[in-house]
Amino acid sequence: MNLQVIYEDNHLIAVNKPAGILVQGDATEDTPLVDYVKDYIKFRYKKPGDVFLGVVHRLDRPVSGAVIFARTSKALTRMNELFKERKVEKNYWAVTERRPSPEAGHLTHYILKDHEKNISKALDQMSNRSKDAKKSDLDYELIGALEGKHLLLVKPITGRPHQIRVQLSKIGCPIVGDLKYGHTQPNNDGSIYLHCRSMIFLHPVTKELVKIVADAPHERLWNQMSALAEQKI
Repeated sequence: MNLQVIYEDNHLIAVNKPAGILVQGDATEDTPLVDYVKDYIKFRYKKPGDVFLGVVHRLDRPVSGAVIFARTSKALTRMNELFKERKVEKNYWAVTERRPSPEAGHLTHYILKDHEKNISKALDQMSNRSKDAKKSDLDYELIGALEGKHLLLVKPITGRPHQIRVQLSKIGCPIVGDLKYGHTQPNNDGSIYLHCRSMIFLHPVTKELVKIVADAPHERLWNQMSALAEQKI
């Protein structure tokens, strides 16, 4: 894999994850992103033995974009706290066929994860049958539209499994390519049109403001949508 490093210092490293790559290993035994990054650090800094690399957060396998890893245990602990305390601003791009109504808004659902089937369900309210559901919040805004596709800026406030995918599906706007959550056509490479565009936070050690930005995949639809986003700015 051609690893694209988008931020790096003595405490953190961030990469632009391609769709189709796991962040951490699972039962498939496919090589995960964390191993590729360890190999990069080992080679670049000529480190003998094992390389410490802490997984701070994850992106679903078919999702692309910015992923942050911690290079020290101190950074890992503090980044975990930042995510837990919701002090990391996360910005995603999502492409849907249906135009959301309203075109901008806030969504609150209660997400229930079926771990055996690896699928989540978004509920409008809690009930006795769904006591394990987690409250999930996000903000979204329509950036632009082109050729029947709509680009949304999505800012998840919580970090639930498959949150953006299931919440957009719940309002009738499944992400293009996401068969699991209601889209009708798969993408040829198994990806979905969801991309972690940027994350903004105070550095856990230096306390300086950090903004990590990941370019969308270089293919026709993403290129068009990236151009729409630039026009918006």
